[in-house]
Amino acid sequence: MKIYKLTKLSGIFARREQGTTLIETLIALAILGVVAAAFLSGLTTTAKGTIIADEQATAESLARSQMEWVKKATYVYGATEYSAASVPGGKDYVNYSATIDAEALNSPDNGIQRITVTINHLDKELVKLTGYKMDR
Repeated sequence: MKIYKLTKLSGIFARREQGTTLIETLIALAILGVVAAAFLSGLTTTAKGTIIADEQATAESLARSQMEWVKKATYVYGATEYSAASVPGGKDYVNYSATIDAEALNSPDNGIQRITVTINHLDKELVKLTGYKMDR
């Protein structure tokens, strides 16, 4: 008797299912489109974030190396700037430039200067690093 009831119920539901309608298909495609658009938007944001982080890390590394170069250079009394060390070659440093400004802390210069290294990439200032140089 239980078997008879199951077959009878399954027959009722089977007759109502005759296939998907156009509206159901369009709703499924719309949902798929929204999910795909959100996923691609997330990928685009991630790619942009990676590019910005790489650019910033390269600029910070270059600024530190320029600061070390200035600290090792001979102290110049009354200097307002130092010539930057050459930017390393290779694809990682393309379109990067460095400027190094010096400012005496006391007037007249008594052997301590504030050094500011500025790193630019494609004419956009990325990093400004400040340090001090002493005549030893």
